[in-house]
Amino acid sequence: MPDTTDLPHVAGPDLAGMIDPVKTALVVVDIQVDFASSEGVAGTFCNDFAPIETAIERIEDLIADMRRAGGTIAFMRVVTRPETDSDALKTLMVRRGMPGGEAICRAEGGGADYYRVAPQEGDIEIEKLLFDSFHGTDLDAQLRARGIDTLLMSGMTTECCVDSTARTAFHRGYNVFLVSDACVAYEEHLHASTLDVLAQNIGLLTTSAAVHEALA
Repeated sequence: MPDTTDLPHVAGPDLAGMIDPVKTALVVVDIQVDFASSEGVAGTFCNDFAPIETAIERIEDLIADMRRAGGTIAFMRVVTRPETDSDALKTLMVRRGMPGGEAICRAEGGGADYYRVAPQEGDIEIEKLLFDSFHGTDLDAQLRARGIDTLLMSGMTTECCVDSTARTAFHRGYNVFLVSDACVAYEEHLHASTLDVLAQNIGLLTTSAAVHEALA
């Protein structure tokens, strides 16, 4: 299993020449009550929220860095309703012996609410039904309208919604950076192995400290 510290990362001085704040968006994926808080659905299966809280602290710092630099911040959020649940997801859950397991981040009840982060006026905000932030949304149109060509990926979970969004971004022609210590999964091996695969195929890894240095 790879250790993220063993994977190649772009350092701050080099990163500075690759991320122009005017053309770069920080993408914050699914930092929501049901995924990130012990008060949400994750509280029923996650026994250690410390890695999540640490990643969110770094995301908060990245948001502040991007605001100071005049960059774009794009907040992704899953919002589900019974009438819009994916039939494929429901079937998958039933076959796994988890009927009803798709009922997460409901529009009612608070599970879909942001946790510790929130968009401000002028930020991009996307509501999505599943993993890929581009699928069925106008994220691509909003990014292109602002002249964005580079994405800094952060959020959760690394192996699911971050992965799906990063892959589509690459296929749509965006330069992709994974901020490795500002992404998180419930299991460390999933986090590390996903970053290893993404670094080999669709983007570059960097750290929150390197982004801070590059934008300073």
